[in-house]
Amino acid sequence: MTVWTGLTWDHPRGYQALRAATAHPDAPACDIRWDIQPLEGFESAPIAETARHYDLVVLDHPHIGEAIETGALQPLDDIFTAAELATWRAETVGPSLRSYEMAGRLWAVPLDAATQVSVRGDTGIPVPQTWAQAVELSGEVAAAVPTSGPHLFLTLCGIAVADGASPGDDDIFLGEAEFGAAVEMLRHFVPDRPGDGNDNPIALLERMSAADGPQYCPHVYGYVNYTRRPRPLLFGDAPRGRAGRRGSVLGGTGIAFSGRGTPDAALLDHVRWLMSAAAQRRFVTAEEGQPGVRSAWEDDTVNAASHDFYRATRATIEDAWIRPRHAGAIAFQNAGAAAVRACLFDHHDIRRLTREVNESFEISLRPATTARTIS
Repeated sequence: MTVWTGLTWDHPRGYQALRAATAHPDAPACDIRWDIQPLEGFESAPIAETARHYDLVVLDHPHIGEAIETGALQPLDDIFTAAELATWRAETVGPSLRSYEMAGRLWAVPLDAATQVSVRGDTGIPVPQTWAQAVELSGEVAAAVPTSGPHLFLTLCGIAVADGASPGDDDIFLGEAEFGAAVEMLRHFVPDRPGDGNDNPIALLERMSAADGPQYCPHVYGYVNYTRRPRPLLFGDAPRGRAGRRGSVLGGTGIAFSGRGTPDAALLDHVRWLMSAAAQRRFVTAEEGQPGVRSAWEDDTVNAASHDFYRATRATIEDAWIRPRHAGAIAFQNAGAAAVRACLFDHHDIRRLTREVNESFEISLRPATTARTIS
């Protein structure tokens, strides 16, 4: 039997089901050796470099443009039938599958679905329905948002979307007024200075699971795993903004095939099984995964085991915003994150933030020879 290699990310939600499936009696037999990388590598490592070393890659959709430009991945419509793709398209929750479609092709299938939602640590805490209510609650209980990596920038984008903006649809990414309103909102949830730790979504949810951790977060990527802790976290929809939208930036992960070789029937059957509605509802959820199919999000048993995680956040993921995916998107996301952190923690003004992000966005859209100059 051929031995295949795969790379996923370092959290039970990212690797447990994939590794367990290789020995599961119901799964088509296939020898896949799954390696893992830190969340930060998953978010920003060059997809072309990863694809040179692995046959299967678990990725998120902002890498798709870079993958197309570098020829890192195989289009799935060359591998699976049109009927299979249509089934996955119909069954996937929210815009998860659509986020992996680009240039008229499909480049990954969404094993996992996620978006930014709210979370609280106690049933006595109300679920704010608007950002104004979230700010009010932040004055009553300890509140926080993820501050490392791209996450302050992505929360800023979510707030702007909730207020009616369409980032990147015009000649600029966002205007000064939109940046100003979002930063003003963010200041209620971040410290004056960044902490010493790495407060990515996983780290923040770990802190919230502790008795002395923050009690509320208005915007973090949902992790169903934290509903099953001794002190379970309770997830809900993201707050609405001034436009009435639950502004949220789509996350989740897809399985892609690198260009290293041609997948055999055993490998294709294994991926088909992982993406089947039955395996998603029962196997993936039992193995700490977060399914990508709608039927799992609606399933009574799945919701009963997760304090209604899926039903409580379904409206948000159905309306989630797909962030930029062009070839320079990751470099732009990194530059935008650095500019937002400098504004919040080094007290750069809104005009400077606006200029830096919009300039970075414009550079990222240039041909590859110049777009990679973003630092």
